[in-house]
Amino acid sequence: MDQIQRAYALLQDWKGSSYVHGLGVLDQVGALAAQYGKRVLVVGNTTYLKPVTEAVVASLGKAGCTLAGSVIGPDAKPNAPREDVYRLETYILHTKPDCVVAVGGGSTIDACKCAIALAVLGEQVTPEVDHYFGTGAVSEALKQTGLSMIPLVAVQTSASSGAHLTKYSNITDPVIGQKKLIVDMAVVPTSSLFDYSVTASMPLSVTIDGALDAIAHTFEVFCGAKGETYAKAQELAECAISLCAEYAKVLVSDPTNSKAREAIGLATDLGGYAIMIGGTSGAHLTSFSLVDVTGHGTACGIMNPYYAVFFSKAIEAQLKVVGKVFRTYGYTEEQIEKLEGRALGEAVAKAMIAYGKSINAPTTLSELKGFGEAHIQRALSAAKDPQLSMKLKNMPVPMESKDVDVYMEKILRSAQTGDLSLIKEM
Repeated sequence: MDQIQRAYALLQDWKGSSYVHGLGVLDQVGALAAQYGKRVLVVGNTTYLKPVTEAVVASLGKAGCTLAGSVIGPDAKPNAPREDVYRLETYILHTKPDCVVAVGGGSTIDACKCAIALAVLGEQVTPEVDHYFGTGAVSEALKQTGLSMIPLVAVQTSASSGAHLTKYSNITDPVIGQKKLIVDMAVVPTSSLFDYSVTASMPLSVTIDGALDAIAHTFEVFCGAKGETYAKAQELAECAISLCAEYAKVLVSDPTNSKAREAIGLATDLGGYAIMIGGTSGAHLTSFSLVDVTGHGTACGIMNPYYAVFFSKAIEAQLKVVGKVFRTYGYTEEQIEKLEGRALGEAVAKAMIAYGKSINAPTTLSELKGFGEAHIQRALSAAKDPQLSMKLKNMPVPMESKDVDVYMEKILRSAQTGDLSLIKEM
């Protein structure tokens, strides 16, 4: 079984009929949405994604659905700013749809997840979005009120965060440049669709960002996996990283290559699967403080090699697996299986950096336009935020708030300069 077939099999075992995905499947969205009622609020882009949004509306019409309020709600801006969440909440409250169809990338889908929670719970609990950040707050409020979420059909358009499959909703406060997170099974989309060919309508940089995010999701979950989740996390990481290692550079040379787009889409879906069985950690935590200078996946892609060195003694088995994949596709000549400890971590880190360079991605923080000392201080401050403490605890080498200034700052300085020797191990 090749890696593409392997990915389809893994996703079928996980999602079954609730997830429609592949090449040329966009016209099936109407049948998905019609299960939940006839009045549908479509949230989508009507400029560069206009053909996709129009195709969704046409499919809904063929299935007997109508646009709630006779409008299309404008999609969310990158990183799902909180004001877009409040705006979409008003569309839901005014149009009173049977279901919401979110057409877009991770930001639009995340904003719709959060907006539905606010629309459902705002009157009886609180309309303030901050209340729902963290783990399980939406589910707890639903339990206390006896209310139910409005069904959400997520139509993914970019190979990115896996938002159409997961329990996460990343929302940004643009005033302070900080992203915060809802982690809750209640916000998992009711049904999902991803036509991988649609990613050709997005800038190539978005797809490359997605490939880096796929590696980050599967790598970070695998590094923290234990017990019964370990074997599955390894399978997801091997498959997703192999797909990215082989096909992302193909897209750099030929952005129209449909097989490569299918492969990267599948890899990001596997990343979504991974973060439903385990948690991300250091690189994701740092990425939340870089929202104003780079894409989420790129931020994680920059940071993971440096965290790999910091975690190296605790994740030798995982590093050997991942290092072997990168060696298979020509990103290192090191005899990975013979290395251990920090030497192993640095070898895998260098392979990951070589991969980033091969797809023209930045591999140090200093390469990011607009990056400065304020971002390092913001990241250190965010790491001490109790609402993000799950990321510290999920690390293969767990930190507490008191450790952040001692160890995480060294990781950030290393990522700023590319100097692996700056990293101090616990």
